[in-house]
Amino acid sequence: MRRAAAVRPAGARTAPTRRTAPVRRTALGLLAAALLAGCGTGAPGAATEASATPATTAPSGGTAAPDPSRSPAGRTPEGTLLVADFGADTVTFVDPGPDGSGRGGAPIASVKAGTAPYGLVVGEDGRAWVATAEGVAVVDTRQRTRLALIPYATESGPVTTGEYRGGGMGIAMAPDGGHVYVGVNVPGRDGAVEVIDTATREVTGTARVGMRPFDVDVSPDGREVYATDHDSFDVTAVDADTLATRRMEVAPYGTEGGLGSWLKPHYAVVRPSDGALLLPFEGERLAVLDPRTGRVAIERMTANTHQHGAALTSDGTLLVVGTGPIGPDDEDPSLTVRAPDGTERIVPLDGPHEDVAVSKDGRTAYVTGGFTRDGHWNGITVVDLDDEKSEPVRLAAGNRPLGISVL
Repeated sequence: MRRAAAVRPAGARTAPTRRTAPVRRTALGLLAAALLAGCGTGAPGAATEASATPATTAPSGGTAAPDPSRSPAGRTPEGTLLVADFGADTVTFVDPGPDGSGRGGAPIASVKAGTAPYGLVVGEDGRAWVATAEGVAVVDTRQRTRLALIPYATESGPVTTGEYRGGGMGIAMAPDGGHVYVGVNVPGRDGAVEVIDTATREVTGTARVGMRPFDVDVSPDGREVYATDHDSFDVTAVDADTLATRRMEVAPYGTEGGLGSWLKPHYAVVRPSDGALLLPFEGERLAVLDPRTGRVAIERMTANTHQHGAALTSDGTLLVVGTGPIGPDDEDPSLTVRAPDGTERIVPLDGPHEDVAVSKDGRTAYVTGGFTRDGHWNGITVVDLDDEKSEPVRLAAGNRPLGISVL
């Protein structure tokens, strides 16, 4: 039976509530008390890469190793997928098949990036900037080679793997391509956003943000950078010129449970039309944050599942990855396809997933199976956004793929 979620009409602006829905509070208390592994707790070692057991595998079974015979000579074809292999030290290039459908596709090449790569962003010049535990890797996606590894200015502890490792997480690029902004996790403490000059490949500034910056986004005009601080229940806005910061709480379910809470922000997208940040929670509530005022409006969602990655298509359609249940009343993994008017279509997925990217024509979604918690699988699910009757296609891709981009 689906829970009734307390929501406000779309567009209504309210201060973030600290009241917690009764069913969610009960589930939260049980989970926090048991100290379950997963994104609910920020404690290192709770659910590491080594302890994760895949619930499903990629079509090829096990790690999806590239097939050298399929690797294209010369430049990487347009439309190729690039994924960050969180379970390894590489990024993998994936042929998505004819018309990007996933059918007949396969990995074509891998390039060493650095330990446990998480997020990535690709510039107009074809260079990918990959947030790893060691530093930000710069990869020439056209020639499929690593150009540099830029160490962090922030001390984040030993280089390790697993869900709670220190080092880079979310990463984004300025609209003009002149700077890259990476969120650096410092286990157990506030993190940082580091500014990298893309011409010199050097860290030119650091701003303190909240705990565990899962995601980083940039305003449409490039004046502000936003870190989604998973373990702080907030978003930190960073002035791109002065690096001055301000924190905005985003906690539709309250902050009860602290680090043990599952009901924290994960990923965000910036709506180009008004600069608002869209942060999905639990398939029940979409938090719409106005960064100018810090106010949050709550809109109803319908998937009723724990949610992580998000993306926007060019027409304003919001795609949100549902990772699966965290409580007995939650529903299975899914992809929410939310139209600008708020109507939603829920596409069931086979097994947990983490992040999502959309094809340049806006017709196809690519959802990574890496997942930050246990239950990951080595592949991508391909969803046709135009044909509601089509079945998703599972495509082998890398080793615990998290971040993804369409080249």
